[in-house]
Amino acid sequence: MSGFSLAIAMSGISFLLSTIWGEPFIQLLAKFNIGKRIKADQPATHRKKEDTTTMGGFMFLVQITLLTVILNAVSLFGSKLIGSSILVPLSALWAFAIIGAIDDWEGIRGSRRGLGMRANTKFILQVIAALVLAYGMKDILLVPHLFWPASDVPLDFGWAYLPLATIIIVGMANAMNFTDGIDGLASIISMTAFGIYGIIALMQGQVYLGRFCFCVLGALAGFLWFNCNPARLFMGDTGSQALGASLAVVALMTGRWLFLPLIAIIPAAELLSVIIQVSYFKITKGKRVFKRTPIHHHFEEINWTESQIVIRFWIIELVGSMIGLSLTFIR
Repeated sequence: MSGFSLAIAMSGISFLLSTIWGEPFIQLLAKFNIGKRIKADQPATHRKKEDTTTMGGFMFLVQITLLTVILNAVSLFGSKLIGSSILVPLSALWAFAIIGAIDDWEGIRGSRRGLGMRANTKFILQVIAALVLAYGMKDILLVPHLFWPASDVPLDFGWAYLPLATIIIVGMANAMNFTDGIDGLASIISMTAFGIYGIIALMQGQVYLGRFCFCVLGALAGFLWFNCNPARLFMGDTGSQALGASLAVVALMTGRWLFLPLIAIIPAAELLSVIIQVSYFKITKGKRVFKRTPIHHHFEEINWTESQIVIRFWIIELVGSMIGLSLTFIR
């Protein structure tokens, strides 16, 4: 079976696993009262989402891990370790999932109920995890630092690669976290971005990385079955941080991360909107550019429905990702 065919097959299997065990998983979370706490700074329309089951990221993390390990088992545990590189995006997935899970738990049952982990603490943990991942890619996997469009010879940033890769990983983890604020939005955006990078990886001959991306895509499609409006399950920081960090790692492993802001244009815009809002608020001592951030909340405030926001943002994401893909291999 060709690389593309097997990757698509993995996507289908991953989707089926998600939909099959989604209902029991939701019931399990509900049994332990793992419900979302709505923050005071969110739109009033979100009050009805209070107590919706959260930490749903574990729903797709488990089958992504199982499928990736099982279908790469020969290489992972054989003598040549051909597919051992897949451990890096898996490590990113779980490292940031654990950070996100702690954040979710603090907000649900911890001392900071309704608030979550302190921002400084979360940021420090993210940087440490990202630095370890960056080191692994640079000095163990020896990934190409950056392929410039129209060139097959990668640029070499030396030790500057470590802080650069760390910024990209932490930035995308938080960008995806900001995106996860409306039913189905982070899921469908992540599906699109992972699909594009799956294509890029397969075109480069990185079969295992491509399989991983399509496995994530299928798992998220199954998760979206329960996460679409009105959502019965939220991924929480457990899922959003994990997806953002692993997407950044996948992009870095291909060396084709220059157009990541286009391929993940919605998360990039969500992060940028927060940076603009906070900076402008501080400079002007209280004025705002947007009615509310991240930017999807701005559109809620001007009476766009959640479904309108998700579909319109997805259209933008599709266009941006296709442009990013075409520019990646421009000649």
